[in-house]
Amino acid sequence: MELFSRSWTALRTAVAELPDADFAQPSGCRGWLVRDLVCHLVIDAQDVLITLVTPADTEPTVDAVTYWKLVEPPTGEDPLDALIPRLAAAYGEPQWLKFHLDDVGSAAGRAAELADPAARVGTRDEVLTVGDYLSAYVVEWTLHHLDLIAHLPAAAEPPAETLSAARASLEKIAGTAFPAAFSDTDALLIGTGRRTPTDAEKAVLDDLAAELPFVLG
Repeated sequence: MELFSRSWTALRTAVAELPDADFAQPSGCRGWLVRDLVCHLVIDAQDVLITLVTPADTEPTVDAVTYWKLVEPPTGEDPLDALIPRLAAAYGEPQWLKFHLDDVGSAAGRAAELADPAARVGTRDEVLTVGDYLSAYVVEWTLHHLDLIAHLPAAAEPPAETLSAARASLEKIAGTAFPAAFSDTDALLIGTGRRTPTDAEKAVLDDLAAELPFVLG
C-alpha cells in the first residue's frame, strides 16, 4: 500500500508541475496527447474510489499479478479510447484538468490509506483483497507516469522503488524475466511495447524478443 501511495503521489505531482503547453504534447499512449492521458487518470482515480467501496464476501478470484491479463495491442477502435480525447478537450484550459485530477486523485489516495488491506472488493467481475488491488495499481501508475513524460525530458521521473516494483510485477505477469542489463525503465518500456528495442537490445533479449510486447489489460 505504501508503494501505491508513493507511485500515485509522484504521478499526480508530475502532472501538477507540468507547464500548460506540455498538455498539448504527445504522450507515450499512442494517439493520445498528455491532456488525454491526464483525463484517463481522472477516470482511473474514479475507478479506485468505486472499487474501494464495492465490498465482496466471496473468496478472491485473482491477486495482484493475475488481476492483469495479457491482451492484444490496442487498435484504436475501443469506444472509450475515442471518448477520452473528446472529454479531455472539453476541459479547455489545462488548469481544470489539473484541478479535477488533484480533487479526485487526492480522494482516491486518502481512501487507499484508510482501507483495510485484508478486505475484499469486487471489480471487473473479479474479487481480490484491497492490498492486492492497490499493489496491481502500482503497475498502472508507473507505466502511465512513463507515458506522461515520454516526450517531456524536463518532467520528473517515477520513483526508483516503484519502477523496480512494476518491473517485478510485469515479469511475474509475463512469466519471464528481462535481462539484468536492462534498466527498470527500459524493461517496462520495451516489455510493454512502448519502445522498440534496438538491434543490440534484441540480441540481448534473444528468444524473448519474439514474445514482445506484453500488453496489460
